[in-house]
Amino acid sequence: ANQETIVKISAASQLMQCSTSVDILFLLDGSYSIGKGSFERSKHFASKLCDALDINSDRVRVGVMQFSSTPWLEFPLDSYLTKQEVKEKIKKIAFRGGNTETGLALKYILRKGFPGGRNSSVPEILIILSDGKSQGTIAIPAKQVKERGITVFAVGVKFPRWEELHVLASEPTEQHVLFAEHVDDATNGLYSTLTSSTICSAVSPGCKIESHPCERKTLETVKELAGIHMCWKGSKRQNAVHASLCPFYSWKRVLIKHPSRCYRTTCPDPCDSQPCQNGGTCVPEGLEKYHCVCPVGFGGDARCAPKLSLECSVDLLFLVDSSSGTSLEGFLRYKAFLKRFVQAVLSRGTPAKVGVAQYSNNVTVPMAVGAYEDVHGLVRSIDAMRFTGGETLTGQALRYIAQHGFKSAPGLADIRVELPRVVALFTDSESQDPVAEAAKHTRDQGVFLIGVGSEFLRVELDGITGSPKQTIVYSNPQDLFNKIPELQKTICSADRPPGCQSQSLDLVFALAASTGVGKENFLRLRDFVRSSSLQFNINRDVAQIGLVVYGSRARTVFALDTHTTATALLKAINNAPFIGGSASVGSALLRIHDGVMTVPKGARPGVSKAVVVITDGGGAEDAAVPAQQLRDSGVLVFVVGIGSVQRDVLLRITGSPHHLMHVPSYEDWLADFRGSLHE
Repeated sequence: ANQETIVKISAASQLMQCSTSVDILFLLDGSYSIGKGSFERSKHFASKLCDALDINSDRVRVGVMQFSSTPWLEFPLDSYLTKQEVKEKIKKIAFRGGNTETGLALKYILRKGFPGGRNSSVPEILIILSDGKSQGTIAIPAKQVKERGITVFAVGVKFPRWEELHVLASEPTEQHVLFAEHVDDATNGLYSTLTSSTICSAVSPGCKIESHPCERKTLETVKELAGIHMCWKGSKRQNAVHASLCPFYSWKRVLIKHPSRCYRTTCPDPCDSQPCQNGGTCVPEGLEKYHCVCPVGFGGDARCAPKLSLECSVDLLFLVDSSSGTSLEGFLRYKAFLKRFVQAVLSRGTPAKVGVAQYSNNVTVPMAVGAYEDVHGLVRSIDAMRFTGGETLTGQALRYIAQHGFKSAPGLADIRVELPRVVALFTDSESQDPVAEAAKHTRDQGVFLIGVGSEFLRVELDGITGSPKQTIVYSNPQDLFNKIPELQKTICSADRPPGCQSQSLDLVFALAASTGVGKENFLRLRDFVRSSSLQFNINRDVAQIGLVVYGSRARTVFALDTHTTATALLKAINNAPFIGGSASVGSALLRIHDGVMTVPKGARPGVSKAVVVITDGGGAEDAAVPAQQLRDSGVLVFVVGIGSVQRDVLLRITGSPHHLMHVPSYEDWLADFRGSLHE
């Protein structure tokens, strides 16, 4: 199954609840072949399944047996009548060890029935958790158990022998043979089978049971010919030997995959309707609720709808091609787009000043930059533009605009020169005069060029703008109107200062709070995190910051999406606690990888990500693996080492000497670090 289906199966398993009269007996393989580790996984599966059962004396009763050389009743079905009691008892079951005598355990059930059960007056379900490597015969007792009307599920553990599990399980085996390694999947499969056989109540409205392709995996020992070599063998003659060619074999373990079909329940989730717009990632929260993780520029709306407001201070001139190459149809399309754009993004308080020009053989400026009284006046000026036809002299138009485009109408002062000057060029025709030199001249005058046109003009527009990031192309006429958010974002990028402060970043600080650091030095480190945070523009569209402190344990002080203003962030940093104890950098990085730098906790797809570890070197030996996991997922890892640290240990965390900074002491605090992070 694909990843989306796997997520849906897992989510549906959390919603399942069997609330009917049924007796369930777990039969746990506690033999040496399965081992203590896999036995603990079997217990975890049994405990997890209890979450989906309405355990009480009138509804679901649960008992547990363990088997190895002999069967052993851990507790009967009438001993513990609440879900919590059953789970606590399962947790305390001890691994016994011994041979794998599955047949003896089945014969015990045939003799004694379900201890503490209701004598077949309710459905009986036997759930066998085993690696399927019995040392006795099982076919006959397994057949007799099923003939008694007992529904048998065989759940594979470790690398099971699937053929034996198919003998144990009820028919159809595709619905009664499961794999304990994937707990949610196995729980879902078991519940789906009980529902389809009407033992448990029907699934939630809208949920359905479907067949999905799945794989059964196991390890098998295979004998292989290693080669033929000369060997010496005895002879019938006394005191004689003779030479011969002998085969030599080796044994190796091979992972075998068996394709199969699995029946699972999936439920509709609120993300099926793709409610998040503009590339936002939908994160379901149960059956009805969801939240969107929005890309940069769309964080102000719950569904990542366009933030249609031009909140940047620029002088903006739209330059529209009205030549024969663009055609009357293309010219009218650009007029319609401009009217929709200015009506959507401009308001009375918008700091941007806008003008409109058109060109073919000559350039005309129907509305100078900032000369309109209101948006309606600007729209009327766009409406008044007339198609001219003629040659596409884009180079000439750009030179004219560089010299005259940002002069106000007669009688008005020049447009404020301190504002960024932006020209958005709309054309659907290749230039008929030299354009590269003219475009460079215009850019050299400090004009920020944006090119909007058909896909076939991409190369020419890239040359005009000087950057592919400033080129906007559309695949068909209607697609042009989908480019409003992109054009808005590109226009305002001219108003952003260079440097890290204006770039989108998800940043997490891992702050040492151990006894080795001490409380006084911890306060210094905390002040550093606070002052560093002041260097960033804190909001959902630019910089997000999270904080983890670590000592005897790692603790998330706040996640990436917890604080969306600098004021709230600084207050939360001041409340970061001192933990004490021995430091473990590895536990801090693991917490960041699993529970902080994740989409549900606010990490934004497509945004640069960095972790800054501040350490005195204590407890850094266990950090290499989680640090590698972070780097593999595209997260830069910086380390600030204080005092006499082991450089080679810290290098295994950063993966690069450029990301490692050393401070001799707490007194020589981190003046140079901020510059390194900005780079």
